[in-house]
Amino acid sequence: MKKFLTVAVASIAVVLTGCAQVGAAATVGGVRISQATVQGSVDSILAERAGVDTTQMQLETGEELNRTQLRRHLFGKLFREVGTELKISVTKAEIDTQRAAILQQVGGADQLPIALVAAGIAAKDLDLYIETGTFSDKISYLIAASGVPDGQVGAEVQRLITAKAKELGVTVNPRYGAWDPVTADVVANDAAGSAVTPSGN
Repeated sequence: MKKFLTVAVASIAVVLTGCAQVGAAATVGGVRISQATVQGSVDSILAERAGVDTTQMQLETGEELNRTQLRRHLFGKLFREVGTELKISVTKAEIDTQRAAILQQVGGADQLPIALVAAGIAAKDLDLYIETGTFSDKISYLIAASGVPDGQVGAEVQRLITAKAKELGVTVNPRYGAWDPVTADVVANDAAGSAVTPSGN
């Protein structure tokens, strides 16, 4: 699933402009992703790093950490919207099953905090991460079952996400950067925020 999120974020072309709602990090249609939500993810990650040995890890900091957490929430909403349109759902039972599989993969509950810190995922966002990955898997399966060649499934997923984003209208707060439609990513700009610190500081 981690590979999926990297590919999805790098491949989806959505035009994001200045944020339309005060206090929003981004909006998807009429649904806002608040700055508090994104900062909460950042704060959790920074706190969780303090509990593990990170000396051998390459970790994001500052503005890039902000952007990565915004991406996770943004694409979570977009994949959920596409899933709804295709009558695809992800149940709590499916999320729980995937969580159990991840625990087994990383070597148990004691190792999960280390794995999440290394992956840049806040513990409280693990269910979102799993849900987004499961939506992607189901959408890809549906596309493949319709006769689309395996090599074209990723492009078709991209097309669906792009169309849904255009339909709903997506905006991003300049504090987090700017959307580059060429590279399909949220990139730094002169208005991006300063280095990230926990919100309580």
